[in-house]
Amino acid sequence: MRRTQQDRSAGTKAALVAAARELFAARGYQAVPADEITRAAGVTRGALYHHYADKRGLFRAVVEELERELTEEVGAAFGSAPDALTGMTNALGVFLDACLREEIRRISLTDAPAVLGWEVWREIEAEYGLGLLAGALERARADGLIVETPVHALAQLVLSAVMEAARMIAAADDPARTRGEVQQVLAGWLASLLRR
Repeated sequence: MRRTQQDRSAGTKAALVAAARELFAARGYQAVPADEITRAAGVTRGALYHHYADKRGLFRAVVEELERELTEEVGAAFGSAPDALTGMTNALGVFLDACLREEIRRISLTDAPAVLGWEVWREIEAEYGLGLLAGALERARADGLIVETPVHALAQLVLSAVMEAARMIAAADDPARTRGEVQQVLAGWLASLLRR
């Protein structure tokens, strides 16, 4: 069966994202020229510019793919727990563990704010993480686990704290130690919201 133009286009985009993701994770955005990405993907430079306008546009697609995958992992950890409190604890652990992965540290937490700009990076983080977090907090509130509080405002503040913790892990000389420290602090903060 002949492939449609839509299939070919999707295949080209997937090849570009996969090649760029591997190269960006290994060496960082600045060290990877566009020509190397297109060679690794087996496509022309014109294909890159047709689908993503430039290397930065392709980088954004890589960041969004990573965020989608991470949101699914965190959501699965939350959803498989017997209650909202356990779910939030498990989800936080999964997220902080992911921050130890070189791919996440380099692409999502180090290069993304620099390449895309702080505001765009925060928008992407909010697009993927805020809804999941607000849903988890709403469930906890509905279950009577946390004090009555404006959930959307709380979700925004928790997301900001969690993303700062992620950046601390990414920049740390000892990421594993920093991961343990930030989990302790975040868990204590979240525990302070529990009904006594």
